Amino acid sequence: MQFSYWEHKTWFSQVDFTIVGSGIVGLSTAIFLKKKYPKAKVLVLERGVLPQGASTKNAGFACFGSLSEIISDLETHTEQEVFELVKQRVEGIQLLRSLLGDTTIGFAQYGGHEVFLENDHQLFEKCLEKKDEVNQLLRPVFGEDPFKESPNSFGFQQVVANYITHKFEGQLDTGQMMAALLLEATVLGVNILNAVEVLNFSELDQAVAVQSNKFEFKTDKLFVTTNGFASQFLGDVVLPARAQVLVTKPIKNLSIKGTFHFDEGYFYFRNIDDRILFGGGRNLDFETETTREFGQTHKVQDELERLLKQVILPQTPFEIDQRWSGIMGVGKQKSPIVKPMSDNVYAGVRLGGMGVAIGTLIGRRLADMV
Repeated sequence: MQFSYWEHKTWFSQVDFTIVGSGIVGLSTAIFLKKKYPKAKVLVLERGVLPQGASTKNAGFACFGSLSEIISDLETHTEQEVFELVKQRVEGIQLLRSLLGDTTIGFAQYGGHEVFLENDHQLFEKCLEKKDEVNQLLRPVFGEDPFKESPNSFGFQQVVANYITHKFEGQLDTGQMMAALLLEATVLGVNILNAVEVLNFSELDQAVAVQSNKFEFKTDKLFVTTNGFASQFLGDVVLPARAQVLVTKPIKNLSIKGTFHFDEGYFYFRNIDDRILFGGGRNLDFETETTREFGQTHKVQDELERLLKQVILPQTPFEIDQRWSGIMGVGKQKSPIVKPMSDNVYAGVRLGGMGVAIGTLIGRRLADMV
């Protein structure tokens, strides 16, 4: 592609910072860089027409980890590591809310509930047994015990009689959040280019040469924030993880309110605009869902519909309105990768399905590195 003098001068000459990916992490990085260096030229490159990956496709959960999820994490991580993970999530949500405002992002703190299917009774008992221990571990983060037992007040069927509730969890409007991040970045003077896919980059002495599907240019510093698509640059320390989602048409007199998890967090649902948004099921077929390809499978979608019909809305007729998928970035360790990869290249990836909670915080940490 040949640029005019004006195009080259305005967008591609003397670029201080380039960010690959305009998701939560990428836009947050751009915003904090621009606040730190107001005169810097900051460029964001996005392969999609909209932010591709999971940032505009997630369920909008402001969550910190269900009790069974945290118990599972404690089997593979130290107590201090789990404490830091949860602390990061809390700090990240607080930073996002303070940056954009609760009204702007549609934030509502209805609480989060872990629901246990009847055949998960053993897991429920394990959670009750460990609840006090986990509460004690996390009390310094929340100021009080985060987890408590509560009755099945929403009338779910084929489930254990009680939920385990996290009263500090909330939900937000993913679209409003991303629109607000884009607006904030634009107002600060960040240049954002869509439909530009970065194919490769190479380090020079004092800069980075960037090759895209449309053009090549140089930048002083490069930030990789593509999360689920980062394996093309960083190898298998980050694996893609597809999450399939559906949403119903509006349901009259829908009483369900809050965010809900079951099966150790692999399934999740919430209310939104008098609808139920329901996603997950990656654990039904890990091999197939470890992919960078968007799409749905019968195995996952059929199970989502079955659970919706038999467990979540057993007495309520409903119709499916939309189905979609997003690509997360996961790894063997839950902790995100936030570090310099070399003198001029930095990475903020492997958010482990917690992009809404920690994405803004990761962006600030990346900006603080330069």
